[in-house]
Amino acid sequence: MTTHDSKILLFRNTMRITDGHLESFREAIARAIAFAERHGPQLMVETFVDEERMLAHSFQLYQDSDAVRLHWKLADPYIQDVMKHCQVERFEVFGTPEPDVAAGIRSALSEESALTFSPRIAGFVRFATGLHA
Repeated sequence: MTTHDSKILLFRNTMRITDGHLESFREAIARAIAFAERHGPQLMVETFVDEERMLAHSFQLYQDSDAVRLHWKLADPYIQDVMKHCQVERFEVFGTPEPDVAAGIRSALSEESALTFSPRIAGFVRFATGLHA
């Protein structure tokens, strides 16, 4: 996929973990990712934790806006469980979602959350096997 009009979407979500909630956050993320791996439309989900700064960084790769809509429909209880333990500081969208998906992202974030959209120029996705951790 190297054309400008590719529909691929990459999300980066930076979350501030609530003090005293690190282990509960880890458990909620593990449940959410296990569910997504079995049932979700994401092509990739990876989450990393910076314990010193109590920040988590989640990356999710979607084929298109339809996949994001399906994710929201299926995973809402898991998303709510994770959000009990953190607050979104920054949400970055790489690619151009359809207008209703962009509006859904905006409405899900608080006014304190930074949100950016970066349209795609070019790139490709290489699917590797055997990389599950």
